[in-house]
Amino acid sequence: MNQLKLKKMLESFLLEDIGDNDLTSNSIFPIEQQGKGIFISKEDGIIAGLEIIQVAYHLLDPQIEVKLHFADGDRVNQGDTIAEAFGPVRPILTGERVILNLLQRMSGIATLTKTCVETLNDPSIQICDTRKTTPGLRMLEKYAVTVGGGKNHRNGLYDGVMIKDNHISYCGSITKAVERVRESVGHMVNIEVETETRDEVLEAVEANADVIMFDNRKPEEVREFAKLVPPQIITEASGGINLSNLASYANTGVRYISLGALTHSVIALDISLQVKEGNKK
Repeated sequence: MNQLKLKKMLESFLLEDIGDNDLTSNSIFPIEQQGKGIFISKEDGIIAGLEIIQVAYHLLDPQIEVKLHFADGDRVNQGDTIAEAFGPVRPILTGERVILNLLQRMSGIATLTKTCVETLNDPSIQICDTRKTTPGLRMLEKYAVTVGGGKNHRNGLYDGVMIKDNHISYCGSITKAVERVRESVGHMVNIEVETETRDEVLEAVEANADVIMFDNRKPEEVREFAKLVPPQIITEASGGINLSNLASYANTGVRYISLGALTHSVIALDISLQVKEGNKK
C-alpha cells in the first residue's frame, strides 16, 4: 500500500470518528495510565491490513508499541492473537473502532478471495476484482484482494480503457469506439472491450482490442468465445459469476475472471480488541 496515501486516509478516518475529543476514554482514564490491547480473531480466515494497526496508533500516540503475531496473507484461526498494542490506554481505545472496521473488512475480502481461488482451482485463470469498491476505500480493498491471492483490474477510469455496452451504443460500434480511443490515448494504455455475442467478439478481435471481456455469459459460451480470440489478446469473463457457480468456469480458456462480489458483497471477518491494564510484559 502507498504509505503516504495510507497515512492521509487514516488521518481522515480517525478525525471523522474522534472529532475534537474522545469523550468517553478521556473522561474515564488519566493520561498516564498504561495498558495493553489484544487483537483476537473470532473466526477462521485470511488476515489483511495489519499495517493499519501500526500506522493508526502511531498517528494517535507514537508511544504505543505494536507487536504483530501474523503477516498479511496468513491464515488465522478462531482465538488467535493477531496483534498486541502497548502504551497509554486512552489512544489504544480511541483508535479501536476505526482500526477494527478496516481490519475486519480487508480480512473479509482477503478470505473471500482466497476461497474463490481455491473454489475455481484452475491456475491458468486469475481471479481479479472490479471497480465495485467502497468509495474512499479502493486502495485498501484492492490490496486485500491481492493478499487473498487475486489480481487487480484497473484501479480507476484513469489507468485503463474499458469500452462497455453504453459506450458502444452511443458511439455506434465497437470498431468506431476502439478507433477513437486509439487516436486519443498513448501506446502504453490497454483497451478492453465488453462483448456479449459471437459477432461482438469477432468485431473486437478485428478491431485489435488488447483485452476482450465476455459479459454475463454461461460457461459453455465462454469456452466457445475464447476459441475465437487469438492468443495475443487477453480474455476475461465477468458478470453473473459468484461463489456458487465459479467452479463451472474452470478450464473455459479465459485468462481472468473478475468478480464484483469480492468487494461489494463481502462479509467482514470477526475480530475484537481485548484490553488489559499494565505495562508491556
